[in-house]
Amino acid sequence: MEANSAPKWMHDPTCKPRVVILGAPNRQRVRAELQRLRPAISRQADIVAEDLAFEYEFQNSEQDLVIVLGGDGSILQAARQMGRNPNPVLGINCGRLGFLADLSPDDFLDTWPRLGEGAFEIVNHLMLRTSLVRNGSVIAEQLALNEAAVLGGPPYQILDIDLFADGHLATRYRCDGLIVATPVGSTAQNLSAGGPILRRHLQAIVLSPISPHTLTYRPLVDSADPRLELAGNEPNESTSIVVDGRILGTLKPGDLVKIERADVAFQMLSIRGRDDYRVLREKLGWGGSVPSAR
Repeated sequence: MEANSAPKWMHDPTCKPRVVILGAPNRQRVRAELQRLRPAISRQADIVAEDLAFEYEFQNSEQDLVIVLGGDGSILQAARQMGRNPNPVLGINCGRLGFLADLSPDDFLDTWPRLGEGAFEIVNHLMLRTSLVRNGSVIAEQLALNEAAVLGGPPYQILDIDLFADGHLATRYRCDGLIVATPVGSTAQNLSAGGPILRRHLQAIVLSPISPHTLTYRPLVDSADPRLELAGNEPNESTSIVVDGRILGTLKPGDLVKIERADVAFQMLSIRGRDDYRVLREKLGWGGSVPSAR
């Protein structure tokens, strides 16, 4: 987002944003950190709601910013909860790894007082619209922030998955499953399956087969523009389309899974100038020495 189009509360210290605080339920650390951070939050913003059950209805309310306490799973839940009513999200990591919620509570306390002084920027992240089509009708649909994946289940056997791009047959995968990941999701299930890491600002996707039967089936990076269709030939009785870790539906013979760029983006508040490579070093434990400047 360009600086001149940023909301007023990002560059005017006298303007307070309306904030909704979300947090992972039944997490002692989340409750403790909320207790510690609430006074600081309220000095810079007006808190309109606190929701530690992920039940807040964004469709019928007005807010400027959503603060999420938890891990990456909490960010994904917030994305599902907001749906097509996006607000900028600031993630505070109260979990373990935290790629999306990568700001520690102490980092938050250091940076938050400069909220209205341009210390933050809004970054738009690609989302995918995933639809399950049966007999020509959409029976289930969900926005994906991380990935959409066709996964086999018991009885376990190799799946045949036809991939179409813009109506044209691309290939037939023989594999245990197929992942279509966003840049944000490239460090999730895609990374575990051997796929590449994409810079989070890219408008691109990566297709990663899981345990492909043929070694020439390699992960493929493409732009986010093609409209993809996945067709499972003779799916298992439990073959499913899974979106951001949740089952959207079970695939039947003749079903199609349609995946395309969503017309909304997931907005995240990030510390201005934050280095993506530093995040990868810290989260993935990359070694190596950092040379001094000359």
